[in-house]
Amino acid sequence: MTDGPSGHIPGPARINPIRAGLLCRCPHCGEGPLFAGFLKVAERCTACGFDFTRLNTGDGAAIFVMQIAGGIVVFSALFVQVAWNPPIWAMLVVALPLVAGLSLGLMRPGKGVMIALQMRNKAGQAGNVD
Repeated sequence: MTDGPSGHIPGPARINPIRAGLLCRCPHCGEGPLFAGFLKVAERCTACGFDFTRLNTGDGAAIFVMQIAGGIVVFSALFVQVAWNPPIWAMLVVALPLVAGLSLGLMRPGKGVMIALQMRNKAGQAGNVD
């Protein structure tokens, strides 16, 4: 399907939005980068030209990331405290960087997945404008 004289624009490629989001790629074509900075969504895809300005996840990804990172660190710290009873300063030295690292590491893929699912489900402003 090509852009012919009738002006028909091809639909999105058949890609897995979860995979595209986790890889921080365009959920429309799976090729171009989704982000222009650490968490700033690009204006449009460099590969297919899809407009990302309509996509907005708000704080959705941050909520999920806080729950995941907090759960992992809290239950790990609880297990370590019960099993070995280390001093509290040692727990803080390990737990605080761990929660910060997990939060920062999961934020970009989490936001990518939220954007890809928003686009796939045509939620809110991400739907096609006809």
